[in-house]
Amino acid sequence: MNRSKNILADLPPTQDAEAFEPLVRGAGVLIERIVSQGQYSADGFWYEQPHAEWVMVVQGEAVIEWEEGSITRLAAGDWVNIPAFRKHRVKWTDPEQETVWLAVHYPVVAE
Repeated sequence: MNRSKNILADLPPTQDAEAFEPLVRGAGVLIERIVSQGQYSADGFWYEQPHAEWVMVVQGEAVIEWEEGSITRLAAGDWVNIPAFRKHRVKWTDPEQETVWLAVHYPVVAE
């Protein structure tokens, strides 16, 4: 079955928490839409995932902080590839508008 939808359509409410919506799953890959509006990672919390993650901001703005203290600012169209086990956190998302992320989680492949 083919599935088609606009990633900016029918955005869920984000007053209380970020919204995570799986779009496609298969063979160790997860593609999801994440919608944020002012949410960020709790102080002291770090993502440290066993898989790699490619993430793009489709709409809005966000800031990712890396464990060593550097930051990556993302605006619409910007993307970043996060290697497996690289500690990172969401430092900021725009509180004035929805930030829509497209995230692709994928397994690490040995070269």
